[in-house]
Amino acid sequence: MRFALALAAGLVPVALASSAVGHGGVYHVTPAEAAAHASAEAPATGPALPFPVEIRPHFRLIDQTGQAVTEADFAGRPMAIFFGYANCEAICSVALPALAAALDEFGPDGDAIAPLMITVDPEHDTPEAMARKLPDYHPRLIGLTGSEAALAEARAVFQVEAKKVAELPDGSPIYSHGSFIYLVGRDGLVKSVLPPILSAARIAELMRKHL
Repeated sequence: MRFALALAAGLVPVALASSAVGHGGVYHVTPAEAAAHASAEAPATGPALPFPVEIRPHFRLIDQTGQAVTEADFAGRPMAIFFGYANCEAICSVALPALAAALDEFGPDGDAIAPLMITVDPEHDTPEAMARKLPDYHPRLIGLTGSEAALAEARAVFQVEAKKVAELPDGSPIYSHGSFIYLVGRDGLVKSVLPPILSAARIAELMRKHL
């Protein structure tokens, strides 16, 4: 059975913990509301570590420059992977700025880490659209898109669920989607998953520990 976070004790394997859906279909008007909802679902101190490692990233997607990429293109590099969409006004507007700030905490050492956002909205997150929007979060943030089949395959690997739940008055879609940041080590294995309500300093601390 898929379930929301039982991470407080740090006893849930990655493969189970990562299957929770970020908002259960609830749309938040402001980032503050999104953070409050995420905080209610996850321990503010973050999951206890380490988890049993059960996820090895695999994807065949397209980045915001239009180039085909796979996990092999990041071989030997740590990765921080988030599933979301560029125009998300809910948890993405909490998680992505926190991830960006954590990268900046590293200074030049952060350049070794590949921050990736795998879209759940390929219709709107074209390479060109991501190239315009994602630098607003961080200049090194890499957006990945692809066919429905390729994105579904990537979500299955990470056990992420995504579902369109509503539309804004202008027709923009609202998605319920996984909200964790996945930390992938240089060996290509997921080391931990982080709830998005952690501070940038805490995310950076956990990155240093595991990446």
